[in-house]
Amino acid sequence: MSAAVRGLWFCLLAWTLAFSPLCAGTSLREWQDAGHLQVDSALSPRTGIVPGQRVVLTLEIATDTWFTGGTRISIPEVPGLVILQTEQFASNASETRNGDSWVVQRWTLDVFPQRAGDFTIGRLPLKVQVNAGEAGNIAGELHSPPQQFRVTVPESLAQAEHWVAAPAFSVSQSFDRSLEGLVVGDAFEHEVRFEATDVLAMMLPGYDAEPQDGLGAYPSPPKLDNSNNRGQSLASRSVRISYVVEQPGHYRLPARDYYWWNTNTGKLALLTLPETRIDVAGSAAAAPATPARIAITPRQWLLAGAGLALMIAGTLLARYLLPRLPVARWRGQLSALLHRLRGLFRPALATRLNPGSSSGE
Repeated sequence: MSAAVRGLWFCLLAWTLAFSPLCAGTSLREWQDAGHLQVDSALSPRTGIVPGQRVVLTLEIATDTWFTGGTRISIPEVPGLVILQTEQFASNASETRNGDSWVVQRWTLDVFPQRAGDFTIGRLPLKVQVNAGEAGNIAGELHSPPQQFRVTVPESLAQAEHWVAAPAFSVSQSFDRSLEGLVVGDAFEHEVRFEATDVLAMMLPGYDAEPQDGLGAYPSPPKLDNSNNRGQSLASRSVRISYVVEQPGHYRLPARDYYWWNTNTGKLALLTLPETRIDVAGSAAAAPATPARIAITPRQWLLAGAGLALMIAGTLLARYLLPRLPVARWRGQLSALLHRLRGLFRPALATRLNPGSSSGE
């Protein structure tokens, strides 16, 4: 065997020994150990975190080949933390690392601490499927690096019992009608709206109507809304209360204060919903009564006309016949005529359903 042939066989043997693990059942861990797959995690922000503030946990999965299936993330339960996957799709990118092209998936999880203290988010299980060259598609479970952070309550925030920690926060109110000139029986609707960024709607404050004698309050269930636009989350909470004026008097919807921890500046601000006064002079002026009109049916008009015609005919007949008839005779004729007139106005139905029986008497 020549030296050239022996050199060729040596190269083939070395290549086979180097890549035999990949060709015969390469695992996801082996692919990662070989430097073809990387998993990383990061927190933002890492310091100056207060309870209720949104912390973004970013998980990054990169490979120098390509992904052949969807990635699944198992979210752990950590006491004192609310961890949510608000975005169902990853942010995909392509990068050049050490001269090679890499495909990158970035997943984000929202973390909301509920109290002060030290927290640890352990290694999150990630189910990944990638292409491993000649080994084909490989799938398995990897784990992201753990993350630790601290949550504190600044001295300026200690005076507040409840607050909203967000880059932006606002509160407003409106009424569906003018509150001037209200009288007893009038109704109006009061809407209070809270809006904030980088929080959840369920974390926004509520608004309860204070009971007042003479002013009935009927609240509707609050309306919560969460939206996301280009990574910017917006939450809103709307409360509607219907009021009915039951008595005259002077009422007020008291002012409300809401604390806002501005996560951009790290400072505390106070938002105030102003007081609203409601003056009710008395009851509404009663409308003048309209006399009731008596409705006459066509049958009654017909009977009245027939009766009037008979009376006129009877009068004319009496003037013509009475001078020519004996007294006894015209008295009998008059009695018969009166009997006929009474029959015209007699009810159509009997006073009893069965006049010939003794039942019902």
